[in-house]
Amino acid sequence: MARIITVLVGLVALPLLAGLYGALHDQLSFTIAPEYFTRFKYDQFGFEPQWFGGHRPTVAVIGFLATWWVGALIALFLVPLGLVFKDTERMRKEIVRATMITLGTAAVCALLGLAYGWYLLDTVPNGWYLPPGLEDPHAFLAVGSMHNFSYAGGALGLCLAVTVMVWRRKQAA
Repeated sequence: MARIITVLVGLVALPLLAGLYGALHDQLSFTIAPEYFTRFKYDQFGFEPQWFGGHRPTVAVIGFLATWWVGALIALFLVPLGLVFKDTERMRKEIVRATMITLGTAAVCALLGLAYGWYLLDTVPNGWYLPPGLEDPHAFLAVGSMHNFSYAGGALGLCLAVTVMVWRRKQAA
């Protein structure tokens, strides 16, 4: 029964953690490039800041909605893989470790993406949307890069986490 509860908690908790990550990530993004939201994300999500009590809460909601589903996908890999550990407590610890690897990798990649965008992006990459008349297109591009790298970091982090879980299971055998 404890293993079933662990699975259910993991399937609920990981999307919530990913959503929290997104909400915090977008607070940093808004600090750097408010126009990324006011000129792009608000339209993309169809939101008005007054609906949520201002810019910061709206940005948090957008961040949550943009990332909770990534956490759900990650949970579909990590939680069932946790079942390879026979002891329930070990299973919990390995799922938590794998989750931290995934989120940590996404965060590091987000910061690398921000640095890449800030220091190395001079022109608009093909396929990127840049609203006309931006006051700070440089910050807009840097934050766009941060967002793209963060999603890539989530995928990379998941691969690393799965690899670590499989390796740790083999070590325990």
